[in-house]
Amino acid sequence: MENPRVNLGKASPELYQGVLGLDKHAKDLAAAAGLAEGFAHLLRLRASQLNQCAYCVRMHTRDALKGGETSDRVSVLTAWRESGYFTAKERAALTLTEAVTCVAKGQVPDHVYEAAAAILNDQEIAAVEWLAIVMNAWNRIAISSRYPVKP
Repeated sequence: MENPRVNLGKASPELYQGVLGLDKHAKDLAAAAGLAEGFAHLLRLRASQLNQCAYCVRMHTRDALKGGETSDRVSVLTAWRESGYFTAKERAALTLTEAVTCVAKGQVPDHVYEAAAAILNDQEIAAVEWLAIVMNAWNRIAISSRYPVKP
């Protein structure tokens, strides 16, 4: 049996609600920037894959499919660079999401940001970065609390 962990939502409901509020604003920003709902979930899914958050991987896989993504795009996401499934804009967004998620491994390198800025507008960059930032917060909440992932 696993050691019980503190349920952060119950222990600190105000903080949990704050993260929910950030999440809503990030989703709204992504929609306003023109990011398709399914693709926004793919960005969240990619961050969750990198953080190895099983709870969020399962959730955003399902959400991406419900949001209009194809099973092919979801299934190749871990190897997106080798696939032909993503547009130049999507590739820039995925690269930026990975850099924000892996910030401890070299920050967000200038060449990554400059490549994103060459193809994404300011609103799109802000949306991608906020989605990644909020997703990383959720990953840390789920991982540290050991959210259950059962079939």
